[in-house]
Amino acid sequence: MATSRTAPQLHPALLTRLQEARARTDSLFTLLPPNSFYERPVPERHRLIFYLGHLEAFDWNLLAPALGLQSHDPEFNKLFAFGIDPVGEGLPTDMPEDWPSIVRVETYNWRLRTQLSDALRAPGGRAANVPEIADGTLLHVALEHRLMHAETLAYLLHNLPVDKKLGKSRPLPDSRPAPHPRQVTVPAGVATLGMPRGSSHEFGWDNEFGVEQVRVPAFSIGAFPVTNAEYLKFVQAGGYQAAFYWTPEDWAWIESEKREHPHFWVPAVNSSSTDPAAQWDLRLMFGSIPLPPSWPVYVTHAEASAYARWAGKKLPKEAQWHRAAYGAPDGSERAYPWGAASPSPRHGNFHFERWDATAVDSHPDGASAFGVHDLLGNGWEWTSTPFGPLPGFQPFSFYPGYSANFFDGKHFVMKGGSPRTDACMLRRPFRNWFQPHYPHVYASFRCVEE
Repeated sequence: MATSRTAPQLHPALLTRLQEARARTDSLFTLLPPNSFYERPVPERHRLIFYLGHLEAFDWNLLAPALGLQSHDPEFNKLFAFGIDPVGEGLPTDMPEDWPSIVRVETYNWRLRTQLSDALRAPGGRAANVPEIADGTLLHVALEHRLMHAETLAYLLHNLPVDKKLGKSRPLPDSRPAPHPRQVTVPAGVATLGMPRGSSHEFGWDNEFGVEQVRVPAFSIGAFPVTNAEYLKFVQAGGYQAAFYWTPEDWAWIESEKREHPHFWVPAVNSSSTDPAAQWDLRLMFGSIPLPPSWPVYVTHAEASAYARWAGKKLPKEAQWHRAAYGAPDGSERAYPWGAASPSPRHGNFHFERWDATAVDSHPDGASAFGVHDLLGNGWEWTSTPFGPLPGFQPFSFYPGYSANFFDGKHFVMKGGSPRTDACMLRRPFRNWFQPHYPHVYASFRCVEE
């Protein structure tokens, strides 16, 4: 986390980064014609109009009290304060007419953004005397929260029909064959989870602090994430019709949802080919293409776990994933799988470079010391580890529920990143999490053998 000693250098840079993040999320809303703002592309989530107001409301509710600013619209501050966790009883039932107009929300946004920007940039203003702002903590929270929502908005828009979005060309097919599946042996060693509290200049969310060193026995792990081509074999083998591969809870979900394939797969129209892969298309952000065999399959934790059982393997524990990604044969641990160099496009598919995935063997420069590929970007990777606190966990005083509300045994740790993950969240201790039956996120996986 930033210290007051480094704040004078970091503060202007953080304000610039916040401005860039605002431009990033603003650009996503330009993809929507007016009527689409009131669509709900994911049943478990709010309508898109909520997210238009949420980003500014979050920044205001976080920063305004510390800056001594007075609210002009407490009703909107509350309306747009909190999203919906997909785990819950029933689906939201609000109607489009229950929400304010786009003009009202944009006016609200402009007023809040202007007030906050003026207060943060005022020379010698109150911001410099508030420790959590001066040391960069609250600005980092605002920045990364917004960038997380840039990814959330991407998958929400992905689930919106193409004819309800603006301005992008149809994607091109990708028929490159998948690399031959193989396992990489990772020798026994130590995996260090988390980072020390108070001794790092790097920002982290509350669940990233606390160090746990785990002795990991030798194991083997997939050199690449499971591809569409590999997962198709599970589908063709009747994996969605065999309760044996699923836990009782997961099988109940499969039956209730009548699920027979991954969420982003759609049956191909008018396909006369006998090739099983030709029976499927993949739904991308701006259209569908024939199922690309070399891309990672995006599935839920339940589907990933069922595939692993079918294959006679397991999902990796969080510590195993860390060992494969950041460990090295000499016992050292790296900042990134490839070493100490900052993330760049040659290392993986992340930082908004693409709307969709790419072949799992597209970035050999991003491989780990053990030869494990595609670890950062191209799809978050499921682990078998329930999301929980690291030793000495302390919630943020200004955001106590950020992590702790999800230490419920119903969410699983995800590592890595997706095409829509900002590079700042590729740091080693960063942890993502989701519940096992939520099919909309860009989530991939690989298997281990112990």
